[in-house]
Amino acid sequence: MARPEKEALLAELTEKMGAAQSMIVTDYRGLNVAELTELRRKLREAGVEFKVAKNTLLRMAAKNVGIEGLDEILTGPTGVAFGVSDPVAPAKILSQFAKDHKALEIKAGTLGTRVIGVEEIKNLADLPSREQLLAMVAGAFQAPIAGLVNVLQGPLRKFVYAVDAVKRQKESA
Repeated sequence: MARPEKEALLAELTEKMGAAQSMIVTDYRGLNVAELTELRRKLREAGVEFKVAKNTLLRMAAKNVGIEGLDEILTGPTGVAFGVSDPVAPAKILSQFAKDHKALEIKAGTLGTRVIGVEEIKNLADLPSREQLLAMVAGAFQAPIAGLVNVLQGPLRKFVYAVDAVKRQKESA
């Protein structure tokens, strides 16, 4: 690769690493073209970009954004998934894909500038989605209010029940 092309690719990788909330480093050896295309499609649908790059360029880009500890991980063919908008999406998709396709190996990842291991990536993948977490929070806020409404409606329900009972007595008489 010519020097200007390398510099452009380094700048692109540095930009992607800097913008990413999370990043998952994989070894994609053993995946055929169709499987790799399927993986890229699934990642793209979730707003995650998958990039294959030379390890030297990845090391330099990581150094440029202040990520340390990836040097020993960046060996062999390396594909990197960048989670810009959702830090959990790359972990979820790659973990599921790795279960279905044993050839894909998750090596490590980053959360911000902190390097995380495979176990932490699996834990990240097990987290509920952002929408599910927001629904849980909304439910937690709504529960006390719903309880208060039920308590306040108790006397009203008794009154309505009593009025209905009186009406039924009048109708039967």
